[in-house]
Amino acid sequence: MQFYHHPLSLHSQKARLALEEKEIDYWPINMNPLKCRNLEPDFFGQYPNARLPILINGSRVIIGSLHVVQYVDSFNRHLGGDKVNLPLAKEWMQNIDSWDPKLFTLSNIPEKYRQFFSRFKRQVVISRMAENPDLASQYHEKLQSMHALEKDLKDEAVINENKNELVSLLNCAEDQLGSTQYLAGDAFSMADAMFLPLLGRIELLKLDTELIKSRVKLDQYWEKAKTRPSYQVVIGKYSTNLGKFRVLGSSVLNMKLRTLFKRY
Repeated sequence: MQFYHHPLSLHSQKARLALEEKEIDYWPINMNPLKCRNLEPDFFGQYPNARLPILINGSRVIIGSLHVVQYVDSFNRHLGGDKVNLPLAKEWMQNIDSWDPKLFTLSNIPEKYRQFFSRFKRQVVISRMAENPDLASQYHEKLQSMHALEKDLKDEAVINENKNELVSLLNCAEDQLGSTQYLAGDAFSMADAMFLPLLGRIELLKLDTELIKSRVKLDQYWEKAKTRPSYQVVIGKYSTNLGKFRVLGSSVLNMKLRTLFKRY
């Protein structure tokens, strides 16, 4: 299986955790969105919204974290087996998938960095649009979605609503973990695979004291989750300063050089 992803993409992490937990062999292909690799015409032409992750198994193409997770869990017995309440797990997966992590992440990044990347990405899209007239309409739609996101980032009400949705998820998790070891029973399920990247993102943004540690059961759950081999592969190795530098350092340098020489 080919797995198009990026190590710091929260949606990619959800799907990769599922693959790791089910011990499925796959070939990871890093489509770095910070360098706008997912906007290159050969890739963008096949997958117009450039959304990651994408899993390809023979002729089968699965796009989006929820769809990938569901597909992966369909292999053999579902993760967690009889110790998992499957309807509850599916409900958790839907609720987690409905929350927008991009808005939360970008709203907690200093504006100067956000604006730098936004300007760079716009220039890349405009450049690709000019170079590939057959894909102009798709690139134009991408530009429109970027403008819509920037508009949302300036709307305090939208940002607050997004955070409130996250807080509601965390509160529900705290309540659930008062009666079960994991989100959907007493075994790790795909609901947990989709939930851990949210906690990882909160910690990455240094908001864990407010949002995780203030919830006793959730904090215990998170610390236990960090001992899982899948966590170390998918999240843990990129949560250290060195791990973040390896991923972000080359990306930032790439963007700065391309901006300096106008080689979009």
